[in-house]
Amino acid sequence: MNIHFIAIGGSAMHNLAIALHQKGYQVSGSDDAIHNPSKSRLEKYGLLPKELGWFPEKITPNLDVIILGMHAKKNNLELLKAQELGVKIYSYPAFLYEQSKNKTRVVIGGSHGKTTITSMILHVLNYHDKKVDYMVGAQLEGFETMVHLTKENEFIVLEGDEYLSSPIDMLPKFHLYKPNIALLSGIAWDHINVFPTFKNYVDQFKTFTNSLINGGSMVYNEEDLEVKNVVESSTNHIKKYPYTTPKHFIENGITYLETPEGNLPLEIFGKHNLQNLAGAKWICQHMGIDEDDFYEAIASFKGASKRLEKIAESNTTVIFKDFAHSPSKVAATTKAVKNQYSNRTVLACLELHTYSSLNAAFLQEYKGALDKADVAVVFYSPDAVKIKQLEEVTATQISEAFEREDLIIYTNPQEFKEFLFNKNLENSAVVLMSSGNYGGLDFKEVKRLV
Repeated sequence: MNIHFIAIGGSAMHNLAIALHQKGYQVSGSDDAIHNPSKSRLEKYGLLPKELGWFPEKITPNLDVIILGMHAKKNNLELLKAQELGVKIYSYPAFLYEQSKNKTRVVIGGSHGKTTITSMILHVLNYHDKKVDYMVGAQLEGFETMVHLTKENEFIVLEGDEYLSSPIDMLPKFHLYKPNIALLSGIAWDHINVFPTFKNYVDQFKTFTNSLINGGSMVYNEEDLEVKNVVESSTNHIKKYPYTTPKHFIENGITYLETPEGNLPLEIFGKHNLQNLAGAKWICQHMGIDEDDFYEAIASFKGASKRLEKIAESNTTVIFKDFAHSPSKVAATTKAVKNQYSNRTVLACLELHTYSSLNAAFLQEYKGALDKADVAVVFYSPDAVKIKQLEEVTATQISEAFEREDLIIYTNPQEFKEFLFNKNLENSAVVLMSSGNYGGLDFKEVKRLV
């Protein structure tokens, strides 16, 4: 099969390109910007485009399939040529479905936790040498790529994102997978540029629940009231398996899970991660892993990349990097760090970086999100606001939204860096939350703070 990627440089797209190359397909691609790690990984497999840009001459009748990334525009020259020639065009999730129509599809959905839960499942399956196909949104220890596709594996585990599929396919990605087994971790309003009301956002999860095949299984977090309502009110003919936070305790900075076999020390911590673990256990049991084997494997799970990822630690200081940016994720992460390190000063730093977080109307959703931190800092770049063509947000608006009078706010990357590097971090737990990089912060330098 001859496949061409339009917008190959994205994390998901370049991983799929590599997976298809490894499967023996002929793969090519284009993009107008490719950054590391995508660039070096594409180069390693001989898939890096010779030139940046869009080249309609690459699109010929010899192509079997075009895979169109969300980064491309509707007027993309290669896309227009493909439409003119009638070449088959798939969005990323539509193509994954085509590749897995004859497999048992396991889809992990939710506003938060889906990457971690998918990672937990894959860690356990890998530990017990159970081979599956997969697609996950973070690089995992022990896995070369974030996408793996074969002809022979029975199961495929898919992280189910609710964002749109492609510029010409405006359905949320997880509506396309038609799961046999699914999970819903939580629902908290996000992506307001696409889902302008909370009701509209919740409706996407109702559609997802109703997209399970007849007789399918839905594992869901019944402690999340929105999830509980969505799943339990569904009239789809599916089996429903609720989960809650498992019994646990914290001792000397380590979280222990109470199991039938005794107290199990974990590498991870936080109520949200324990909920994630409970959901992952149900899914693994549906896939043939019994409870004892799950516990044996999960003890060594250290977390997904950038999800409460410990980047530095000494006897008195610990620093975490976290992808948290939506209000619910920020609140959960900050609370988890404070609960785990209750005898330390918790410094929580948040970069407002996404379209939603920089939207003045959405800011109020962050009320109380940093309350558990002893010292709370918010960084945002006015340039990012301009690039996203949003109304300018002010420091006063941010302070009022978080409802925290002592909130420290920075808009200059150098000033934020100086604050961080001059701060006495003895007896501290630091968490740097962002889907960006604080205007160019070098995390290798941050490691040297401890």
